[in-house]
Amino acid sequence: MPSIFPGAAWRRGTLTVLVAACIVVAGWSSPSAAGSNPRYAGIVVDVASGEILYADRADKPRYPASLTKMMTLYLLFEAIERGGLSLADSLPVSAHAAAQPPTKLWLEPGERIPVETAILALIVRSANDVAAVVAEGLAGSEPAFARQMTDKARALGMRDTTFRNASGLPDDVQVTTARDMARLALHLMQDFPGYYDYFASTRFSYRGKLYRGHNRVLTRYPGADGLKTGFISASGFNIATSAVRDGRRIVSVVMGGFTARSRDDHVIDLLDRGFARAALMDRGDWVAKTAIFDNEPAVIRHPAQPVGEDPIGQLIAGLDKQDAGVVGWAVQVGAFSDSRQARALASRAAGYVDAAGATPSVSVTPTENGQPLFRARVIDLKESQARQSCRDLQQQGMDCVVVAGVGG
Repeated sequence: MPSIFPGAAWRRGTLTVLVAACIVVAGWSSPSAAGSNPRYAGIVVDVASGEILYADRADKPRYPASLTKMMTLYLLFEAIERGGLSLADSLPVSAHAAAQPPTKLWLEPGERIPVETAILALIVRSANDVAAVVAEGLAGSEPAFARQMTDKARALGMRDTTFRNASGLPDDVQVTTARDMARLALHLMQDFPGYYDYFASTRFSYRGKLYRGHNRVLTRYPGADGLKTGFISASGFNIATSAVRDGRRIVSVVMGGFTARSRDDHVIDLLDRGFARAALMDRGDWVAKTAIFDNEPAVIRHPAQPVGEDPIGQLIAGLDKQDAGVVGWAVQVGAFSDSRQARALASRAAGYVDAAGATPSVSVTPTENGQPLFRARVIDLKESQARQSCRDLQQQGMDCVVVAGVGG
């Protein structure tokens, strides 16, 4: 793997873990070395369960670059849905739009571009001149459109995002976060499902010329079907990606890559890890190395929360920074065939948790899937205590997983 995200050897834990979990995590490299990159931010979310599987600096301000065009497309889709435009309509090209720097279609002032071609040009070509055309067509001017973009961001819960143009070209005030971009990706899926397929496009033709896209993940990763890449010098290489495997959808945002290739390699690695973690979480009694994502302890909800009729909507709500609906958090440190061994390790873990300023209790309960195993947990924690305690336990060489929704 390129040096932006160098691998790290797996540390062997001191606990006996479920064999299936060990097979999945054995030999994987760690993404946590992204810490050496000051522009890095990343997040991975599982649409089916509503869990944030990984987050590293997900709320730190970053330049969106051409991920900005996701919001330009959101407002364009909204205008079409409201009946103000149709795919067959065309938009005029102004001198301002034609003067935008590459990447572009090299449109000429006075010509017109079909709306559907504009959609493809924004997604596949990431055309800056087309972004300005859309902005002026919908709001009269690009500054006015940028204000609409920011207003829409606030309405969608993107609290840390400000837009100043429609393309993502450099502007010191135009900032976002990885979490906000994930939220926007999910809204595009939920609010405009009839247009989401455009994000899987890798080429289009216009006036006899074939344009190929920048998003290599669409062709490299089975199941990838969107969304957008971006780059300016200040941001590094960004990507918002969604992929489906065995009916499960995962969304990932990576910002700040040193190269397009290293960014793509990293997001593919995150998707693989995300699908593996989500599958293990389905077991309900997973106790394995949390280092699938080193710097963010895994979270399991217990009891399992059923997915409703609007899983994407549930996940959008779950992207809030605090999980106010969960009452009771725990740290699980093992599942053992011997209840005495489970209690001994839970008591040992509780000693470390005490040092973190919590007042925990020890819980040893049998699993519910017919296996002769006992869960070893430290319970009666707040979310922040559980997460920090699991990190502290990892530093002591003890594997753990954070469990949400556990009664005290």
